[in-house]
Amino acid sequence: MGEHGCVTKTWLITGASRGIGAAIARRAVNRGDRVVMVARGEAVEALAKELRDGGAEASAIRADLTADGAASRIARDAASAYGEGIDVLVNNAALHIGARIGRLDPADYEAVIDAGLVGPFRLCQATLPHMGEGGAIVNIGAVVGRRGFPGDTPYGSAKAGLEGLTRSLAIELARDGITVNVVVPGFTETEMTSELDERAREKIVSGIPLRRPAEADEIAQVVEWVSESRYMTGSVVHVDGGLGARL
Repeated sequence: MGEHGCVTKTWLITGASRGIGAAIARRAVNRGDRVVMVARGEAVEALAKELRDGGAEASAIRADLTADGAASRIARDAASAYGEGIDVLVNNAALHIGARIGRLDPADYEAVIDAGLVGPFRLCQATLPHMGEGGAIVNIGAVVGRRGFPGDTPYGSAKAGLEGLTRSLAIELARDGITVNVVVPGFTETEMTSELDERAREKIVSGIPLRRPAEADEIAQVVEWVSESRYMTGSVVHVDGGLGARL
């Protein structure tokens, strides 16, 4: 049993080596659950070790979700990691390559779609045989999937498609007692956003009604809540400091 008296769950989280994915993993183990974290780099193994050293049940899978057969291997290994299947799938991994349409390499467009839309589809498909009633799929969207932004055609396409995938799966899987929702973070303090220059950062923050970026754990808090909600499915949940309300 988890520390809240609930049944211990197994989470499968992609893009879990840093940022929002890592924050979700930390929140899951802090509630007494088990995590299987997926990322391409070695940082995910270091995070798993850190969590285990703190007494958590955490394991890492280094894999590229877009590779042939990767989704099936990831789902199989995650389901067998603790012998209890998979209770929560968080599709957080994505690839961001941007350019205006006249300079955009079609191969880059396809790579972003593969990572941010095809990959989550494949992992949902591979995970479902290991997920029973009460399971939850939480997809991580993006503001650019709802509003246009110059030079962000690939990422916006992937995230908009992820919302469509979520709605269809929510209806299809409702009869199995599995919920499917999207959490849409706003501008969040992560390693990636820390690379922005101060001028660009100020411009973004000035457009947020709460006048500050989110902390990664604030996004993870909502992901946890969404995974627990049993009567919400097919929903798009914004965690953006009020940005969406201004659009």
